Amino acid sequence: MTMTAPENAPRHAVSAVLDGLDDIRADLERVYEDLHAHPELSHQEHRTAGTVAERLRSWGYQVHEGVGGTGVVGVLANGDGPVVLLRADMDALPVKEDTGLPYASTATAQDPSGTTVPVAHACGHDVHVTCLLGAARLMAASERAWAGTLIALFQPGEEKGDGARGMVEDGLAGLIPKPDVALAQHVLPHRAGYVGTRAGSFLSAADSLTVTLHGRGAHGSAPQAAVDPVVMAAMTVVRLQTIVSRELAATTPAVVTVGAINSGTTGNVIPDTAELQLNVRTYDDATRKRVLDSIRRIVRAECEASGATAEPEFEETSRFPPTVNDDGVTARVTEAFASYFGERHGTIELQSASEDFSDIPRALGTPFTYWGIGGSDPGTYRAAAERGTVDQDVPVNHSPRFAPVRRPTLDTGVQALVVAALEYVGTANVTP
Repeated sequence: MTMTAPENAPRHAVSAVLDGLDDIRADLERVYEDLHAHPELSHQEHRTAGTVAERLRSWGYQVHEGVGGTGVVGVLANGDGPVVLLRADMDALPVKEDTGLPYASTATAQDPSGTTVPVAHACGHDVHVTCLLGAARLMAASERAWAGTLIALFQPGEEKGDGARGMVEDGLAGLIPKPDVALAQHVLPHRAGYVGTRAGSFLSAADSLTVTLHGRGAHGSAPQAAVDPVVMAAMTVVRLQTIVSRELAATTPAVVTVGAINSGTTGNVIPDTAELQLNVRTYDDATRKRVLDSIRRIVRAECEASGATAEPEFEETSRFPPTVNDDGVTARVTEAFASYFGERHGTIELQSASEDFSDIPRALGTPFTYWGIGGSDPGTYRAAAERGTVDQDVPVNHSPRFAPVRRPTLDTGVQALVVAALEYVGTANVTP
């Protein structure tokens, strides 16, 4: 479908919709503080989902709850026009907050293993939820300014990499009209007020694997009676490092990390098995397949060379797709952001973090773009940049000290979602 809008109309629609932001700012900040103080782990987002569903209904959205577990989808049909999907993720992390904020989280929860852990919104998903609620509210209050259908999708389980896939597998496509475009954003440790777009590859794919190597145990004094899985693991780790350095072109970014080696219990016993935990980062499907295939080839070859007593076992523990933005959608959103935000907009650098958002538009056959907004105190960020200490002094996502400032972060996130959405929905009853 070709999506067009009357010349100059989006600019006036943006003003018509965002004129209401001043009136809801205080409420949005209360929502944000409440969400921040009450974080929930992946697939436990019941309170957050309830808050979202209640608010969407009050604004006239058709609401679907429990999609993929705790996911919430609101659909606002407003006449003929394109269908735009906006997405926010809801889950928090097993991190103990150390921000000193008056609304800091003191929450705890049981993780999937039954262990009680601290919980905090250390990745900024509370910002994402708040901004999408703000955009959804403003769009619903300004229906005379646009025409089409807006889908506000609140996703669970992003930190596990399976929340988007879970919503798709739970029949998301049958609950909503097919989107013409999908849009999403993430708060990052840039200065608050900044909006960054990037065409093509933006976030890496991430694959986590557990590999079990099988040897034969024996007394530490009799290695000739053993097939030592520790040596097997050591040789495997070294060889795996050649994938990036010798199998990929220097211009192809990728990371292969062995983050944990577990084997044995004492120094004088050669164990039966060794376990490797791997994490892989790549930026496109072809490189991803090549690296994962190389890992399996190398592991099997080292096992064969060591005389392993059984084939190695490979267990996929998590999977995040690469986030590759559509060139056309990104160009259009970039132009809109440049016009609205001026010097606060720029091109954002390639990110090594990962996301599962793209599983949704890819399953729906929908083009998408994903951008970043800044959340760091502008003065703190500027001073650190002048000292050359941004990496040391500006807390990053997943840090116990990560806490985006409310202003102008929330305003920027709401504005970005509205501006991007209005580039695609039609316009009605809006005059210069």
